[in-house]
Amino acid sequence: MKIRRVLATAVALAVTTPAALLSVSPAYADAKPAAQTQEKQSKPTIEELEEAAAEAQKAYDKAAQAKADGIIETRKTLDELSNGTHPLAVALAAAEQTAKDAAAAKATADQAVTEAKAALEALPGTATEEEKAAAKTALAEAEATAATAATAQTAADTAVTEANKKVQNARVAAVNAQSVLDKAAEDALAVKVAADAALAKAIKEAEEGEEGEEGGDCEPELDLTSKVTGLPDKLVAGTSTDFSLRVTNGSDRHMDEVLAFVSVHATDKSGLKDTGKFFRLQWSTKSAPKWQNADADDYIDGVGALKPGAHADVKLRLTLDKATPAGNGVAFFAADFFNEDGSCGGAPDLDMYEFDVKAAGSKPGKTEDVKPSTTPRPGNTGTTPQGSASGTPASTGTNGSLAATGSSSATTPIALAGGAAVLLGAAAVFVARRRKTGSDA
Repeated sequence: MKIRRVLATAVALAVTTPAALLSVSPAYADAKPAAQTQEKQSKPTIEELEEAAAEAQKAYDKAAQAKADGIIETRKTLDELSNGTHPLAVALAAAEQTAKDAAAAKATADQAVTEAKAALEALPGTATEEEKAAAKTALAEAEATAATAATAQTAADTAVTEANKKVQNARVAAVNAQSVLDKAAEDALAVKVAADAALAKAIKEAEEGEEGEEGGDCEPELDLTSKVTGLPDKLVAGTSTDFSLRVTNGSDRHMDEVLAFVSVHATDKSGLKDTGKFFRLQWSTKSAPKWQNADADDYIDGVGALKPGAHADVKLRLTLDKATPAGNGVAFFAADFFNEDGSCGGAPDLDMYEFDVKAAGSKPGKTEDVKPSTTPRPGNTGTTPQGSASGTPASTGTNGSLAATGSSSATTPIALAGGAAVLLGAAAVFVARRRKTGSDA
């Protein structure tokens, strides 16, 4: 018998999404206060999950559109800076021409000084005092003109340096502004993916009648652990990877039925396109040795009962279709238990494993087994104490930098939606990616 995912991070995330967006963004001023939403009831209804998914979809659509518009604007700016049509590029060209003219004037003045000196030195011994005075005056005037030309050239060269600096700063500002939009879109996608997954799971559970069969809330069990080994940090499209999941009952009580929870998601390099449809996850256990397919968010019911201190291993196989785009992937694991006396529980957090997805035919190079990070439950759904001792929500890295980059104020709600993803733990859930400098430029 499958049970409701105990304290599933995605469910709590989806329920609190509108409230958290309200707390950071005026765009959701008609939503209910966060405290009211979180304290309203102990578990989310399908209606609340639908509302959360709709809000997440709106935020994602806005962020995706802002990113697309930003790409067009960024390319336009960079092209204009390169081809000389941007106002700053025009100013640089003018400064360079002024500097060129100043250098020519300086060269002419220096030549005049040279000629004046030569003329003075070439005066014959029979030259009159008037001829000598005229030659000296000509030299002095030439030297004065040369000094003025040198000053003008120095000023022109300085102007070129400043104009060039402004052009370079404009390039950096354009790229930074686009990075803010990219990150906001990634964070908005994080909320959307979690909300959609939570809604789908709630609908599935409602259809199975799990709530009616089991009743009551389950309790957190920190000593029921799930640990993955053998999952590399790079996967190549068109290949299969075998790894294992060990579920351990570290508690002092018998668990009649233990279920492993698995969830795999992926996007392309942009972070905007969900590519999970190209993934196929299968599992096998000692009690059920035949490979069986698992959904993107599913329970594995082949673990069985676990005595205190006992463990069970689940073999997993993740296959990527050849058409899988290069991008990023993440897998979540946890475990729940259900006893015949009606008691139930499970790990309050999901262990997250991030990996890179390489295009078909790519050489993954040196790989390492990914290490887990824990996604804490972001708030109180009534089944655990408020907060979690494990894990730290990741930061969006925007740090209020929209104004600094000169981005339009219209993008502020989008960036704030990214902030909401942090408040909800969504950044940790899906897109707290390890950014390689320039890799996805």
